[in-house]
Amino acid sequence: MGKILAVANQKGGVGKTTSSVNLAASLAATRRKTLLIDLDPQGNATMGSGVNKSEQTRTIFDVLVDEVPVEEVRIPTEAGFDLLPANGDLTAAEVMLLDATNKERRLEKALDRVRNVYDFIIIDCPPSLNMLTINALVAADGVVIPIQCEYYALEGLTALLGTIEKIRSVLNPKLQIDGLLRTMYDPRIALANQVSSQLTQHFGDKVYRTIIPRNVRLAEAPSHGLSALQYDQKSRGAVSYLALAGELIRRAEQGSKPGQAISATEIKTPGTA
Repeated sequence: MGKILAVANQKGGVGKTTSSVNLAASLAATRRKTLLIDLDPQGNATMGSGVNKSEQTRTIFDVLVDEVPVEEVRIPTEAGFDLLPANGDLTAAEVMLLDATNKERRLEKALDRVRNVYDFIIIDCPPSLNMLTINALVAADGVVIPIQCEYYALEGLTALLGTIEKIRSVLNPKLQIDGLLRTMYDPRIALANQVSSQLTQHFGDKVYRTIIPRNVRLAEAPSHGLSALQYDQKSRGAVSYLALAGELIRRAEQGSKPGQAISATEIKTPGTA
């Protein structure tokens, strides 16, 4: 049975979509059957996968609202993974889902049909804690949290962990934090090192060993509709996401340890006692 991972952080600009696309491409490169779901109305993961969002007649909107089977919407990408695309139509989905039956479980129900087909299903969540994100967290086994090592990133993490705790207690008891991913990391910045140290101190092995560096080639790739592996497989960004894929595969093969849930109250911002 495939592992479903939601890549979530309500704070924008932390590398969430970049991580979703490049993680999917890296998993596919290791011959793992992978599905990427673009759950953001901006459709950035769709475009970053080399798919024109404006040309799609069916998207994740149809899966959520009209309950069209995933098999009729998914499309293959040149990076080797399947994609459930998104575009601006998805903006209306949240409003339309408000009065729908089982509105929080639409994505979970849709993925039940195909999760045995895939080794990994990656969900790129929107940068907000809305009904789309809730659908992702209800469907997911784990959450990958990209986090930039800066002061305000920790404040956003507190809110996200609180939401995950509520989803776990009410809607999805199997939901776990798969890991915290440090992105756009620059070791020359003192605050980045301080926040990174604080994350590992509080969350231990919940912080991925892999660190995603600031990398020009990684930043350029989406504008060409390519993953970093396709754009420059020898770049530090591409190598880092391959390493992250290796971590995820090892964790999946070893089985997730139950451990203790991460509490939002455990987070301290830099400079606090």
